This record gives sequence, C-alpha cells and structure tokens, in this order.
Amino acid sequence: MITTIITFIIVFGLLVFVHEFGHYYFAKRSGILVREFAIGMGPKIFSYRKNGTTYTIRILPLGGYVSMAGLEEDTEELQKGMPVSLILDVDGSVSKINTSQKVTLEAGIPVELLDWDLSTPDDLWIEGYENGEEDQVKRFKVAHDALLIGKDGLALQIAPADVRFQAASLPARMMTNFAGPMNNFILAIILFALIALLQGGVKQATNTIGQVQENSIAKKAGLKTGDTITAINGEKTSTWQEVATKIQPAASKELKLTVRRADQTKTVSVTPKTKTVNGQKVGQIGIIAKEKIDRSPLAIVTYGFTQTWFVIKQIGNALVSMFHGFSLNDLGGPVAMFSLTSQASESGIVSVITLTALLSVNLGILNLLPIPALDGGKLLLNIIEAIRRKPLAPEKEMIITMIGFAFLMILMFLVTWNDIQRYFLR
Repeated sequence: MITTIITFIIVFGLLVFVHEFGHYYFAKRSGILVREFAIGMGPKIFSYRKNGTTYTIRILPLGGYVSMAGLEEDTEELQKGMPVSLILDVDGSVSKINTSQKVTLEAGIPVELLDWDLSTPDDLWIEGYENGEEDQVKRFKVAHDALLIGKDGLALQIAPADVRFQAASLPARMMTNFAGPMNNFILAIILFALIALLQGGVKQATNTIGQVQENSIAKKAGLKTGDTITAINGEKTSTWQEVATKIQPAASKELKLTVRRADQTKTVSVTPKTKTVNGQKVGQIGIIAKEKIDRSPLAIVTYGFTQTWFVIKQIGNALVSMFHGFSLNDLGGPVAMFSLTSQASESGIVSVITLTALLSVNLGILNLLPIPALDGGKLLLNIIEAIRRKPLAPEKEMIITMIGFAFLMILMFLVTWNDIQRYFLR
C-alpha cells in the first residue's frame, strides 16, 4: 500500500506539474502575471516566492493550478471597513498590504480600509483612516508589484490591468490555454520513447513469417517459417502491416502470395478463412510475423510519436462511441487511477511509465474537450472572440465558466462514487 501511495503521488504529481508548467511558461512569456503555481489542493504546507510568483505545495495530491492575474478577483481579500497594516518602501509607496491575523508586519501602519484602486497601472492607491483617526482620510500610493497578504497568510502580488490575462494578445492567450494539454502530449512522447529504450529497442513486425499455425490455411498451402511475402496479387508488400491489410479484408477470397524462400521465389494461392474479431469479420490464414528489434535512436524517438498518436486515436474512437451509449464505467477518476497505479506498481517500472504515458494522453485530450472551465472551453471562447473580433462580456464569460465548473464537479462526484463501488464495494 505504501508503494502504491508513493507511486500514485509521483505519477499524479508529474502529470499535474507538466500540465500546469505549460500554462505557467507561456503565461510568463506573454507578460501575464502568474500569481501562484500550486501543486495539490487544500491548505498549503509549503510556499516559496520568486519573480512575482508564489510557488506552493498543498496538502491534497489531487490536482494543482496556475493562478493567473485577471482570471479571478484579485482584490477579493479587501473589504471596506476592514483593518489592514501597510508596509512602505523607501519611496513611500505601499509594498505590502496585510489582511491576515496570522501575520504580523513589524513597523506596519494600521489602517481602517475605506477605498482602493489596484487596477490602474499608473495610479495605484489605497486609502483609509490611519491609526484609527477618523477625522482624516489618508491616501497611500501603492507600488506596481506590491504584495497582498491574504487571510491565510499567503502573499500574492497585486495584479494591475497591464499584467492581467486579458492584456495579452489573443494568440498569446490561446497558446497559454493550449500549452497545458500540449505538454501532456509531449510528456507521453518522451515516456513512450523511454519505454522503447528500456526494452532494448523497438519491436517491428516484418513481412517474413515467424510462425505458421498448425492445421491453418497457410500450413495447407505449404507456407513455412522464414518465408518472406514480397507481394499479394501482384502488389508489393514490404511490411507486415501491408501484408495484414491485404489479407484481412479478403475473407473467403482467393489471394496469390508471392513468396521468397532462400534464393527461390514462388507463387502460393490461399483463401483466407473468415473469423470474427472485435465484432468485425476479417480474413486470416494462420501466420504470425517475425519480429526484429530496431535499436537506433531514430526508431526509439519515432516510437514515442507513433505510440502517442495511436493512443490519441484510440481515445478519440472511445469518445465517439460514447455518443451511442454513455456509461459512467467509461470514465475514471482519482479512485480508478489509484487502483490502476496499484496494479502497475506491482508489475514494475515499465508498467508504471506506460500507465503514466497513457494517463498523460488522457489528461491532454480531456482538457481539450470544449467544456467551459476546461482548457478546450477556454480555447472555444478564444475562437468565438476571434470570429466576433471582440471578447465576450466578462459577466457572460464568468457565468459560462461557472456552469461548466458546476457540471464538472457533479460529474466528478458521480464518477468517483461509481469508481468506489466498482473497485471497493463489489
């Protein structure tokens, strides 16, 4: 159990970190202020601040987020009439605004808050009664990169309008939204390539027969292990895939195979037997390919790309099939992931890496679905903005996002409960 828990935290943490780092990196490049980069959810257990961003690790290893300026209410901690303490820099501008009872700022100026403007870049200010003296309102100039210490004691940089998400160009915002799923696909490519490396290379099925099954069509036709099928019905075949794609659709139809055996070439006639595989009728003659191992760096890197694309297509087909009959069993949440991690950890490092690669592709595709609150939903709003040549009103966008978020929360609850029943209550 301990091994499973540690593996789960590492796998889930890696997936979240890679995804969120994509958003973080392109937000930074676009001039968007990243106020917080969090791994985990819930109360923070560690925080570190550098270059305007507070990096946190939170107690629940079930997700993470990048808090970008402009995508939430940056001054929600401030309320009129609340007591705050202010720290001034050498220029007399406010460098810290403390709203927390957990943090005490030495030499902080106590102020009863009346009003503020932390949005206008060239004129940031905060005003109130200093030291409880209600006969005079004092206005303080606020530094562009001042810190706002929230009630939980976490210090985040304020977000003037010029560093908010909305201030970036549309292409930059689209890239920032897409970067998370993109990073998941890149991670999958790297992990599948690593799997090929750990397995000593890439296994490739050739057009040479590795085994002829007993009492098969091929056996009766005289085919032998080591024969190379160079053509079918006069069309050249240089790979096993080409051999299979010509035999499988030809159930009950005669085929002429050009076969090279040692230094001789001859033609063999076969009629594939009809078999049902995964609900489809295919032709088979009873041969298995001979495999070779390609250890070249090019083959290993290519395997990363081809396997990732294969998984993407498989998931795409599964999503399409869900429209014909949806079931919660088609989905899986953290509970299902924990169960799969347990199985993979028992099978060794290659199984864990394979699971991580598969989950990374799943996470990338899931986030690209055009559902509000997901990256795909944000991209859809970006596309609508490009067509309209103006963004949606913030109020409308917020309503759409909240509807999407509520839908996801309900779906997550249902999926999690279904997973608990599937894996623990049966």
